[in-house]
Amino acid sequence: MALIPSIFGGRRSNVFFDPFSRDLWDSTFESGLIPFSSSSSSHRETSAFAAARIDWKETPEAHVFTADLPGLKKDEVKVEVEEDRVLQISGERNKEQEEKTDKWHRLERSSGKFQRRFRLPENAKMEQIKATMENGVLKVTVPKEPENKPEVKSIDISG
Repeated sequence: MALIPSIFGGRRSNVFFDPFSRDLWDSTFESGLIPFSSSSSSHRETSAFAAARIDWKETPEAHVFTADLPGLKKDEVKVEVEEDRVLQISGERNKEQEEKTDKWHRLERSSGKFQRRFRLPENAKMEQIKATMENGVLKVTVPKEPENKPEVKSIDISG
């Protein structure tokens, strides 16, 4: 455990270190392997928003995708279905206008474009997908076809 703080900037905390956390790897790829924004803003400003995190859970009735998109309105988010059962969720948060007289002390809120794609399983009912957005939380529900259980036929035993 003593090596982790010295390797990662000398920070010491009681927070569990997750080597697969997006926070660690997003800042590593500043070369911009994925085009996050067409503006000249830096990768650091857009990386948190560009890598919008989405939960995907499966219930007996549906696949449910939930994304926290604070500050976005529903007309700033697109939910689309592409060929081969691909669900795409995308959007953009514009950077706040700066006035020449403004003096920024901290700029932590992220801006830029995001896009996430998910290949849906074959049991997804593509024509019945529904999306709702309330208080900055997008919820996409993809109903599932009922599972075909093999029919079991009981045989009477004679004798």
